[in-house]
Amino acid sequence: MTVSERTQSIEEKILSPYAALSKNTLGRDVPEEECELRTPYQRDRDRILHCKSFRRLKHKTQVFLSPEGDHYRTRLTHTLEVSQIARTIARALLLNEDLTEAISLGHDLGHTPFGHAGERALNQLYPLGFRHYEQSVRIVEKVEKDGAGLNLTKEVRDGILCHTTGTEAKTLEGRVVRLSDRIAYINHDIDDAERAGILHENDVPAEISSILGCRRAQRIDTLVHSVAENSQNGTIRMDPDIQAAFDKLYDFMYEHVYLNPFAKAEEKKVPYLIGTLYQHLKSPENLPEDMNRIAEQDGIERAACDYIAGMTDHFAIQLFQNIFVPKSWNI
Repeated sequence: MTVSERTQSIEEKILSPYAALSKNTLGRDVPEEECELRTPYQRDRDRILHCKSFRRLKHKTQVFLSPEGDHYRTRLTHTLEVSQIARTIARALLLNEDLTEAISLGHDLGHTPFGHAGERALNQLYPLGFRHYEQSVRIVEKVEKDGAGLNLTKEVRDGILCHTTGTEAKTLEGRVVRLSDRIAYINHDIDDAERAGILHENDVPAEISSILGCRRAQRIDTLVHSVAENSQNGTIRMDPDIQAAFDKLYDFMYEHVYLNPFAKAEEKKVPYLIGTLYQHLKSPENLPEDMNRIAEQDGIERAACDYIAGMTDHFAIQLFQNIFVPKSWNI
């Protein structure tokens, strides 16, 4: 028995009947010889962790555009927090922790520079529309490894695609990631907003904090415990009162942070910057050589969209400056 077969045997013995067993995966688009050490979902996790798109998340905006300070979240730290929360829930519910981790690490690979402001800008520009969760799947299927993609299992790709609003993931692991994503970003966005002086510790209404807790760690603990204690029979859920308080917390954040004019002051510059880059890159002579394959297969606009979506905040700003901002003569 190989190590991976032993792991699959353990999965079958200890995991919930509702868990996605790695031996039952629907597989990959391109069949591969199985690894003797790692199950299919473990291999997917490793492929995501080592890909270029994952590394670039460290310089992509979460909420605040390129904030000055070392302790604000980036898209990468957000991803790691989602993974931690999701794995805790998966382990408590005896679900497949490896599948949960793979989906968590890959769920935001397709996010644009400048957060959702960049996503909205590309959605207006690209004729077929742009949604980051679809782009995340496109990256692992068609963009990474010079077009070969990562050849991930169908369960991981489904979880990535369905990690936000709309259709639910086919696996409970994917549904856990979807909920964990929301738990993570609402709570760490409060933390960042307090650091930025937009919120103060006592601003969260008492009707919410009395149920969920006053501090980030307390709120996350309450929410995770509620999911672990109330999910059953193949359904992921919280206690109704805690769910109601969590929904109110989201509404509070939307009003006071996500639409806050101070927090979002710089976002009004994003459509112009991305739009100008997009129009420039739509000309074949301006598109980087390594994007020509995509342009030939899917069109120049798709290539421009993919290129911009993959940029970090810093790279997009620097590229804009290099192309459109005059430099001083060296005399």
